[in-house]
Amino acid sequence: MAQWDNGDSTSYWFFRITAMVKVLFVCLGNICRSPTAEAVFRQKLEDANLGIEVCIDSAGTHAYHVGAPPDRRAQSAAARRGIDMSALRGRQATRHDFNKFDYILAMDQENLENLEAICPSNSQATLRLFLEFADSYDEMEVPDPYYGGPGGFDHVLDLIEDASIGLLEDIKNRLGTS
Repeated sequence: MAQWDNGDSTSYWFFRITAMVKVLFVCLGNICRSPTAEAVFRQKLEDANLGIEVCIDSAGTHAYHVGAPPDRRAQSAAARRGIDMSALRGRQATRHDFNKFDYILAMDQENLENLEAICPSNSQATLRLFLEFADSYDEMEVPDPYYGGPGGFDHVLDLIEDASIGLLEDIKNRLGTS
């Protein structure tokens, strides 16, 4: 808050209002796709240097890997692109997330349906498939690379990087900063 005096005995108070946008990326177990999206989007925000405050997190619809680090193959693929995911740990999505986050973005239709099943009726969160923000790919779902070969993790990164650019544009439009 700052005060400005215009010199005629009147003064005006200015309040700087900063909007924080909160984004949650969600997949099944929170060790491959959603932590990759969290780390990639964080990197995109840092690279853009827009001064936008964004809270980013990731979660799984199931509690298979709560407290576990991201899959080593996902970490390795991300590291080859200069993205560090080593500090991230798995957690399960909850009903409370719908009151905390502005965007809740599912990696595939199954997880979107799992989220819809726990979504409170009064939720204001935008619940969508993450790849709805992608521009360069026709796919609507980020495929789960867990049981596939190493190339699957690189493809996931390609999809997530593309959708991250679109999401960043959407947030800039939402905040009127584009």
